[in-house]
Amino acid sequence: MGAKLQNGCKAVNTGRTVLHVGKYFPPFKGGMENFVADLVRAQATWGPWRPVVLAHGRSGEDLEPWVRLVPTWGEVSHAPVSPGFPLALRSIIGRESPALLHLHLPNTSAFWALILPCARRLPWVVHWHADVVPSRIDRRLAALYRTYRPMEQAVLRRAAAIVATSPDYLAGSEPLRGHRAKCHVVPLGMDPERLPPVNELPMRRAQVLWGPGRPLRVLAVGRLSYYKGHDVLLRAAAQVPGCRVIIAGSGERRPALEKLMGALGVKHRVTLTGFLPDMDLWALMGSADVLCLPSLEKTEAFGVVLLEALRYGLPVVASDIPESGVGWVVRRASCGVLVPPGNAQALARALSHFSQDPLALKALRSRMGKGFPRQFHIRYVAERLERVYAAAVTPSSRGDGKIA
Repeated sequence: MGAKLQNGCKAVNTGRTVLHVGKYFPPFKGGMENFVADLVRAQATWGPWRPVVLAHGRSGEDLEPWVRLVPTWGEVSHAPVSPGFPLALRSIIGRESPALLHLHLPNTSAFWALILPCARRLPWVVHWHADVVPSRIDRRLAALYRTYRPMEQAVLRRAAAIVATSPDYLAGSEPLRGHRAKCHVVPLGMDPERLPPVNELPMRRAQVLWGPGRPLRVLAVGRLSYYKGHDVLLRAAAQVPGCRVIIAGSGERRPALEKLMGALGVKHRVTLTGFLPDMDLWALMGSADVLCLPSLEKTEAFGVVLLEALRYGLPVVASDIPESGVGWVVRRASCGVLVPPGNAQALARALSHFSQDPLALKALRSRMGKGFPRQFHIRYVAERLERVYAAAVTPSSRGDGKIA
């Protein structure tokens, strides 16, 4: 296990273990969490790196032997409150002797690596999932970011390599501006086998939710949060009588959305499902005509839900958010139509086009082709990350902002 060192940390060896430090881990629902879960399972299956994960959650939810979840006392401004996290981080470094830390940001608990000597002795790869955006919509975040930024920048300076998830996001990221020499672009990916073919019972439940007739079926998936743009989708739907909308997700914006649905007179054509089990969500994807991602700002950094739509051959109508990876993914996968963020009229025109011209929707599905795109398959992503790891453990190797 290695000799004891100062502050209770243990010496690391030169093995091939990588310790992922995440915010949460499934069954917590989120794009970053699903990606990390798919990645570590791919690494555990195909190697050569042996993954270990430390994240927040209930300890009874540990799903694999390489996952350790640390209890939280809730959240403050989207940040988990977890007094036991630094002790857990020190313990797992001592027990597993990783050769590399893979820090997934944003995540305030990752900042403990700045303080623990055993963490500071290791090379770090920082996976930059998103900027902490000083939002124009939620002004409170700008004040909070002033406290967060010094620690964020300290982590970036200390990192041996930084992973951005798209060229567009890297180019527009102000926090990464001074660190681009060690940045690598590796898109997020997923394991398409994680999303199984939908069986009959969930599909029946989906058909009940869609209701009678055959209008254009528009699905939106995601937390009902300030930046997701669900109000824009409702205003667009009000202009397209030939569509039926299901918004799958829970969150603090639900009362406001329900009020807007009443004011727009679309309650009979829009359903807010709240939380759904995975199989019911996949059934909705398998039976929808279009996935809509109407997010408003670059807090929507990539859109893992776009990859899930690709798994089911589901065309996309999404916001072309400046400096976000959403538009890059849609263009790269040739999987849909982009509209300006926050523009209900443009979104309505795109949905109306598909509603009035089913052949256009069929042609788009045909252009998308068959099979999941290799560039977003988690095995291919894991292989590219191996090259980033090699750069991190080789001090002379530097990033160049190109796709790894």
